[in-house]
Amino acid sequence: MAGVPALAIATAILLQRGRTHIMLVESVVCSKVRSITDATIVTGAIGDAVDQRTNTPGTPNKPDRPGEESKLKLLVIDDEQSIVDFIRLGMRYEGFRVEDAGDGVAGFDLAQKLRPDLVILDVMLPGMDGLEVCRRLRENEATADIPILMLTAKDEVRDRVTGLESGADDYLTKPFSFEELLARVRALLRRQQRIVAAGGPGGRVLKVADLTLDESAREVRRGDRLIEFTATEYNLLHLFMTHPRQVLDRQTILNRVWGYDFMGETNIIEVYVRYLREKIEDEPSNPRLIQTVRGVGYVLKG
Repeated sequence: MAGVPALAIATAILLQRGRTHIMLVESVVCSKVRSITDATIVTGAIGDAVDQRTNTPGTPNKPDRPGEESKLKLLVIDDEQSIVDFIRLGMRYEGFRVEDAGDGVAGFDLAQKLRPDLVILDVMLPGMDGLEVCRRLRENEATADIPILMLTAKDEVRDRVTGLESGADDYLTKPFSFEELLARVRALLRRQQRIVAAGGPGGRVLKVADLTLDESAREVRRGDRLIEFTATEYNLLHLFMTHPRQVLDRQTILNRVWGYDFMGETNIIEVYVRYLREKIEDEPSNPRLIQTVRGVGYVLKG
Protein backbone atom coordinates (compact mmCIF):
# COMPACT_ATOMS: atom_id res chain seq x y z
CA MET A 1 0.00 0.00 0.00
CA ALA A 2 1.48 3.30 -1.13
CA GLY A 3 0.47 5.20 1.99
CA VAL A 4 2.08 2.86 4.50
CA PRO A 5 5.57 4.46 4.66
CA ALA A 6 4.08 7.90 5.35
CA LEU A 7 1.76 6.45 7.97
CA ALA A 8 4.64 4.61 9.61
CA ILE A 9 6.69 7.81 9.81
CA ALA A 10 3.72 9.74 11.21
CA THR A 11 3.16 6.96 13.73
CA ALA A 12 6.75 7.07 14.94
CA ILE A 13 6.54 10.84 15.41
CA LEU A 14 3.21 10.69 17.25
CA LEU A 15 4.39 7.89 19.54
CA GLN A 16 7.35 10.00 20.60
CA ARG A 17 4.90 12.65 21.74
CA GLY A 18 3.00 10.39 24.13
CA ARG A 19 0.75 7.39 24.53
CA THR A 20 -2.49 9.35 23.98
CA HIS A 21 -1.73 9.38 20.27
CA ILE A 22 -1.69 5.60 19.94
CA MET A 23 -5.46 5.48 19.54
CA LEU A 24 -5.41 8.44 17.18
CA VAL A 25 -2.92 6.65 14.96
CA GLU A 26 -5.00 3.48 15.06
CA SER A 27 -8.17 5.32 14.08
CA VAL A 28 -6.39 7.07 11.21
CA VAL A 29 -4.79 3.87 10.02
CA CYS A 30 -8.05 1.92 10.16
CA SER A 31 -9.72 4.56 8.00
CA LYS A 32 -6.98 4.23 5.37
CA VAL A 33 -6.56 0.47 4.96
CA ARG A 34 -8.44 -1.35 2.21
CA SER A 35 -7.91 -5.01 3.14
CA ILE A 36 -6.74 -7.42 5.83
CA THR A 37 -3.36 -7.52 4.12
CA ASP A 38 -3.07 -3.74 4.22
CA ALA A 39 -4.10 -3.71 7.90
CA THR A 40 -1.44 -6.30 8.70
CA ILE A 41 1.23 -4.21 6.96
CA VAL A 42 0.21 -1.07 8.83
CA THR A 43 0.01 -2.91 12.18
CA GLY A 44 3.54 -4.15 11.58
CA ALA A 45 4.67 -0.61 10.83
CA ILE A 46 3.13 0.64 14.07
CA GLY A 47 4.80 -2.21 15.97
CA ASP A 48 8.16 -1.34 14.46
CA ALA A 49 7.65 2.29 15.50
CA VAL A 50 6.90 1.22 19.05
CA ASP A 51 9.96 -1.03 19.09
CA GLN A 52 12.13 1.83 17.84
CA ARG A 53 10.70 4.15 20.50
CA THR A 54 10.92 1.65 23.36
CA ASN A 55 14.35 0.31 22.49
CA THR A 56 15.97 3.73 22.62
CA PRO A 57 18.58 3.85 25.44
CA GLY A 58 17.09 5.32 28.60
CA THR A 59 13.47 4.47 27.74
CA PRO A 60 11.53 2.15 30.04
CA ASN A 61 10.77 -0.71 27.66
CA LYS A 62 13.25 -3.00 25.87
CA PRO A 63 11.37 -6.04 24.61
CA ASP A 64 13.28 -9.32 24.41
CA ARG A 65 16.43 -7.85 25.95
CA PRO A 66 18.28 -8.30 29.28
CA GLY A 67 16.19 -6.96 32.14
CA GLU A 68 12.90 -8.11 30.58
CA GLU A 69 12.21 -10.29 33.61
CA SER A 70 12.22 -7.23 35.91
CA LYS A 71 9.21 -5.68 34.18
CA LEU A 72 5.68 -6.01 35.47
CA LYS A 73 4.03 -8.89 33.64
CA LEU A 74 0.53 -8.70 32.18
CA LEU A 75 -1.35 -11.74 30.92
CA VAL A 76 -4.08 -11.02 28.36
CA ILE A 77 -6.60 -13.84 27.89
CA ASP A 78 -8.78 -12.96 24.90
CA ASP A 79 -9.66 -14.70 21.64
CA GLU A 80 -10.02 -11.45 19.68
CA GLN A 81 -6.58 -10.94 18.17
CA SER A 82 -7.27 -7.29 17.36
CA ILE A 83 -7.94 -6.60 21.07
CA VAL A 84 -4.81 -8.50 22.11
CA ASP A 85 -2.67 -6.59 19.60
CA PHE A 86 -4.15 -3.27 20.72
CA ILE A 87 -3.40 -4.00 24.39
CA ARG A 88 0.07 -5.38 23.68
CA LEU A 89 1.03 -2.36 21.57
CA GLY A 90 0.05 0.18 24.21
CA MET A 91 1.28 -1.74 27.25
CA ARG A 92 4.67 -2.48 25.71
CA TYR A 93 5.04 1.23 25.10
CA GLU A 94 4.23 1.83 28.79
CA GLY A 95 6.99 -0.55 29.90
CA PHE A 96 5.07 -3.75 30.60
CA ARG A 97 5.87 -7.27 29.49
CA VAL A 98 2.77 -8.74 27.82
CA GLU A 99 1.91 -12.41 27.30
CA ASP A 100 -1.36 -13.69 25.86
CA ALA A 101 -3.56 -16.74 25.44
CA GLY A 102 -6.47 -17.20 23.05
CA ASP A 103 -8.71 -19.53 25.07
CA GLY A 104 -9.68 -20.16 28.67
CA VAL A 105 -7.84 -23.44 29.21
CA ALA A 106 -4.56 -22.14 27.78
CA GLY A 107 -4.97 -18.90 29.72
CA PHE A 108 -5.48 -20.68 33.04
CA ASP A 109 -2.46 -22.91 32.44
CA LEU A 110 -0.28 -19.95 31.42
CA ALA A 111 -1.34 -17.94 34.49
CA GLN A 112 -0.10 -20.73 36.77
CA LYS A 113 3.18 -20.99 34.88
CA LEU A 114 3.82 -17.27 34.40
CA ARG A 115 2.48 -15.92 37.73
CA PRO A 116 1.74 -12.50 36.15
CA ASP A 117 1.35 -9.29 38.13
CA LEU A 118 -2.11 -8.79 36.61
CA VAL A 119 -4.53 -10.68 34.36
CA ILE A 120 -6.73 -9.01 31.74
CA LEU A 121 -9.48 -11.55 31.16
CA ASP A 122 -12.28 -11.59 28.58
CA VAL A 123 -15.64 -13.08 29.63
CA MET A 124 -16.48 -14.79 26.33
CA LEU A 125 -13.77 -17.37 25.63
CA PRO A 126 -13.64 -20.72 23.83
CA GLY A 127 -12.82 -23.84 25.80
CA MET A 128 -13.54 -22.34 29.23
CA ASP A 129 -15.36 -19.05 29.69
CA GLY A 130 -13.78 -16.15 31.53
CA LEU A 131 -15.99 -16.49 34.61
CA GLU A 132 -14.86 -20.07 35.15
CA VAL A 133 -11.22 -19.09 34.52
CA CYS A 134 -11.60 -16.37 37.14
CA ARG A 135 -13.08 -18.79 39.70
CA ARG A 136 -10.28 -21.30 39.15
CA LEU A 137 -7.59 -18.64 39.43
CA ARG A 138 -9.07 -17.59 42.78
CA GLU A 139 -9.24 -21.19 44.01
CA ASN A 140 -5.62 -21.91 43.04
CA GLU A 141 -3.11 -20.99 45.74
CA ALA A 142 -0.50 -19.85 43.21
CA THR A 143 -2.85 -17.37 41.51
CA ALA A 144 -5.40 -16.51 44.22
CA ASP A 145 -4.05 -13.02 44.90
CA ILE A 146 -3.31 -11.91 41.33
CA PRO A 147 -5.43 -8.86 40.38
CA ILE A 148 -7.94 -9.65 37.62
CA LEU A 149 -9.41 -7.04 35.28
CA MET A 150 -12.34 -8.52 33.37
CA LEU A 151 -13.38 -7.40 29.89
CA THR A 152 -17.02 -7.74 28.88
CA ALA A 153 -19.11 -6.77 25.88
CA LYS A 154 -22.21 -6.64 28.09
CA ASP A 155 -23.10 -3.43 29.90
CA GLU A 156 -25.82 -4.77 32.21
CA VAL A 157 -25.26 -4.35 35.94
CA ARG A 158 -26.06 -8.01 36.61
CA ASP A 159 -23.33 -9.09 34.17
CA ARG A 160 -20.79 -6.89 35.93
CA VAL A 161 -21.84 -8.22 39.34
CA THR A 162 -21.49 -11.79 38.06
CA GLY A 163 -17.91 -11.03 37.09
CA LEU A 164 -17.16 -9.54 40.49
CA GLU A 165 -18.78 -12.50 42.23
CA SER A 166 -16.45 -14.79 40.28
CA GLY A 167 -13.51 -13.01 41.90
CA ALA A 168 -12.63 -10.22 39.49
CA ASP A 169 -11.22 -7.03 41.01
CA ASP A 170 -12.54 -4.69 38.32
CA TYR A 171 -14.17 -4.82 34.91
CA LEU A 172 -14.15 -2.83 31.71
CA THR A 173 -16.88 -2.76 29.07
CA LYS A 174 -15.96 -3.09 25.40
CA PRO A 175 -15.25 -0.95 23.46
CA PHE A 176 -12.82 0.89 25.71
CA SER A 177 -10.06 3.44 25.34
CA PHE A 178 -6.45 2.60 26.03
CA GLU A 179 -6.26 5.49 28.52
CA GLU A 180 -9.02 3.99 30.66
CA LEU A 181 -7.51 0.50 30.47
CA LEU A 182 -4.10 1.83 31.52
CA ALA A 183 -5.60 3.81 34.42
CA ARG A 184 -7.40 0.77 35.76
CA VAL A 185 -4.37 -1.49 35.40
CA ARG A 186 -2.19 0.98 37.28
CA ALA A 187 -4.82 1.46 40.01
CA LEU A 188 -5.06 -2.30 40.57
CA LEU A 189 -1.28 -2.68 40.66
CA ARG A 190 -0.92 0.17 43.17
CA ARG A 191 -3.58 -1.41 45.36
CA GLN A 192 -1.81 -4.76 45.20
CA GLN A 193 1.44 -3.10 46.25
CA ARG A 194 -0.30 -1.52 49.24
CA ILE A 195 -1.72 -4.90 50.24
CA VAL A 196 1.71 -6.54 50.07
CA ALA A 197 3.30 -3.68 52.02
CA ALA A 198 0.64 -3.91 54.74
CA GLY A 199 1.54 -7.55 55.30
CA GLY A 200 5.26 -6.96 55.80
CA PRO A 201 7.31 -7.76 58.89
CA GLY A 202 6.38 -6.00 62.12
CA GLY A 203 2.65 -5.88 61.33
CA ARG A 204 0.05 -5.52 64.05
CA VAL A 205 -2.48 -8.01 65.35
CA LEU A 206 -5.89 -6.37 65.14
CA LYS A 207 -8.80 -7.64 67.20
CA VAL A 208 -12.50 -6.79 67.19
CA ALA A 209 -14.73 -9.07 69.28
CA ASP A 210 -13.54 -12.61 68.46
CA LEU A 211 -12.29 -11.56 65.01
CA THR A 212 -8.49 -11.37 64.72
CA LEU A 213 -6.35 -10.13 61.83
CA ASP A 214 -2.58 -10.74 61.85
CA GLU A 215 -0.96 -8.24 59.48
CA SER A 216 2.40 -10.02 59.34
CA ALA A 217 0.95 -13.43 58.52
CA ARG A 218 -2.00 -11.99 56.60
CA GLU A 219 -4.22 -14.38 58.52
CA VAL A 220 -7.76 -13.81 59.75
CA ARG A 221 -9.46 -15.91 62.41
CA ARG A 222 -12.90 -15.97 63.92
CA GLY A 223 -12.21 -17.57 67.28
CA ASP A 224 -10.04 -20.57 66.41
CA ARG A 225 -11.29 -20.83 62.83
CA LEU A 226 -8.89 -19.71 60.10
CA ILE A 227 -10.71 -17.89 57.28
CA GLU A 228 -9.38 -17.64 53.72
CA PHE A 229 -9.74 -14.32 51.87
CA THR A 230 -8.91 -13.00 48.43
CA ALA A 231 -6.64 -9.95 48.28
CA THR A 232 -9.56 -7.55 47.85
CA GLU A 233 -11.60 -9.13 50.65
CA TYR A 234 -8.60 -8.95 52.97
CA ASN A 235 -7.95 -5.32 52.12
CA LEU A 236 -11.57 -4.36 52.78
CA LEU A 237 -11.66 -6.20 56.10
CA HIS A 238 -8.33 -4.63 57.05
CA LEU A 239 -9.85 -1.19 56.46
CA PHE A 240 -12.79 -2.00 58.71
CA MET A 241 -10.58 -3.46 61.45
CA THR A 242 -8.25 -0.46 61.50
CA HIS A 243 -11.31 1.76 61.99
CA PRO A 244 -13.52 -0.19 64.42
CA ARG A 245 -16.84 1.39 65.42
CA GLN A 246 -16.18 4.18 62.90
CA VAL A 247 -18.70 4.74 60.12
CA LEU A 248 -16.93 4.62 56.77
CA ASP A 249 -18.74 6.29 53.89
CA ARG A 250 -18.80 4.76 50.44
CA GLN A 251 -16.33 7.19 48.88
CA THR A 252 -13.78 6.56 51.63
CA ILE A 253 -14.08 2.82 51.10
CA LEU A 254 -13.67 3.19 47.33
CA ASN A 255 -10.65 5.45 47.77
CA ARG A 256 -8.90 3.25 50.32
CA VAL A 257 -9.61 -0.17 48.84
CA TRP A 258 -9.94 0.38 45.09
CA GLY A 259 -7.83 3.49 44.62
CA TYR A 260 -8.57 7.17 44.08
CA ASP A 261 -8.94 6.71 40.33
CA PHE A 262 -11.23 3.70 40.53
CA MET A 263 -13.84 4.10 37.79
CA GLY A 264 -15.99 1.01 38.25
CA GLU A 265 -19.60 0.65 39.31
CA THR A 266 -20.09 1.60 42.97
CA ASN A 267 -22.08 -1.57 43.72
CA ILE A 268 -18.71 -3.27 43.95
CA ILE A 269 -18.76 -2.32 47.66
CA GLU A 270 -22.02 -4.16 48.30
CA VAL A 271 -20.70 -7.22 46.49
CA TYR A 272 -17.55 -7.43 48.61
CA VAL A 273 -19.29 -6.60 51.89
CA ARG A 274 -21.57 -9.55 51.16
CA TYR A 275 -18.49 -11.73 50.60
CA LEU A 276 -17.12 -10.69 54.00
CA ARG A 277 -20.40 -11.29 55.77
CA GLU A 278 -20.68 -14.77 54.29
CA LYS A 279 -17.26 -15.60 55.72
CA ILE A 280 -17.26 -13.93 59.15
CA GLU A 281 -20.88 -13.62 60.24
CA ASP A 282 -22.90 -16.34 61.99
CA GLU A 283 -25.97 -15.12 60.09
CA PRO A 284 -24.92 -13.20 56.96
CA SER A 285 -28.50 -12.02 56.38
CA ASN A 286 -28.59 -10.59 59.91
CA PRO A 287 -25.03 -9.29 60.40
CA ARG A 288 -23.69 -8.48 63.84
CA LEU A 289 -20.15 -7.37 62.92
CA ILE A 290 -20.35 -5.43 59.64
CA GLN A 291 -23.47 -3.29 59.78
CA THR A 292 -25.00 -1.06 57.14
CA VAL A 293 -25.52 2.63 57.88
CA ARG A 294 -28.20 3.46 55.35
CA GLY A 295 -27.42 6.33 53.05
CA VAL A 296 -23.83 6.56 54.35
CA GLY A 297 -21.78 3.35 54.33
CA TYR A 298 -20.72 0.66 56.79
CA VAL A 299 -19.38 0.21 60.31
CA LEU A 300 -17.58 -2.66 62.03
CA LYS A 301 -18.95 -3.24 65.53
CA GLY A 302 -17.74 -5.54 68.28
